[in-house]
Amino acid sequence: MQQVSTLSWLVRCAAAAAALLLACGLAAPRYGSALQQPAVTTRDGTLVTLNRYVQEPVPDIVLVGSSVTWRLKEEYFSLPRLRNLALAGGSPVTGLAIVAGQARLPKTVLIETNVLSREADGALIETFSHGAGAEALLLRPVRTAIAAYETWNHAGPDAARSRAEQNRLLARPPGTFDNKVYLDRALQQMNDGDPTAPARANVVRMRQLIDDLQGRGVRVFLIHIPFAPEIEGSRMVRTTGEIVHEAFPDRSLWLLVDPPGNELRWDDGVHLDERSSLIVARAIESALAGRRDARGP
Repeated sequence: MQQVSTLSWLVRCAAAAAALLLACGLAAPRYGSALQQPAVTTRDGTLVTLNRYVQEPVPDIVLVGSSVTWRLKEEYFSLPRLRNLALAGGSPVTGLAIVAGQARLPKTVLIETNVLSREADGALIETFSHGAGAEALLLRPVRTAIAAYETWNHAGPDAARSRAEQNRLLARPPGTFDNKVYLDRALQQMNDGDPTAPARANVVRMRQLIDDLQGRGVRVFLIHIPFAPEIEGSRMVRTTGEIVHEAFPDRSLWLLVDPPGNELRWDDGVHLDERSSLIVARAIESALAGRRDARGP
């Protein structure tokens, strides 16, 4: 009797939480564009992204990375079975470890190498690897409600209409936003920090995970998303590039992403604006198409 009463209480709590979440989501005003970070918190957006990945069918292609790759929305790609697991504010190693921790794997994994100064999120890796995503009884229905709401609220657009809108965006000239204040701030931060220790630790872990994935039949490619020229010359980018290329000298492991540089613009020198993100997404598709061994769709 006590067990039935407890279960009933848990169900009522979960239902109330889900209803409150839905009400807040419907009542909240929506401002800005797709360039904004997740509307609730970065952690909430991460949980939704990873829950969706482990619960849905395995895609053919997966991207892992930081907020740099997070800007490359899945709808920007024409490839239908592609999933972007880049985590805003996170490390590419987190997504890579979660992908490697699944029983079923994608055909191709693309790893962003721009930001390797952050540690992998061990808590997320433990939660979402090897089927360990079984939440506590109370949290499971709440997270399911969150995922369901996000899926409903951000349903994918009609493919033909989305492609037409993207083509219209590409037909416009590059943006004219003056990002100097933000660029100067980002450049100072990236010159002040020394990424050597965390970058070396991350490439060691990446090497282990890449070997594991390749041994299980997955094609893995490393990619560098273009930064503004000033940022490309920063201490952090130069040091990270030296470390990652030293650790992975095999040129066949690298997917050359080569969009027209004169067409790219950045909000802060680091994060591409919407039009530029679309250009880079299509450059990635073009590079994949040129690598017949990618085994993508």
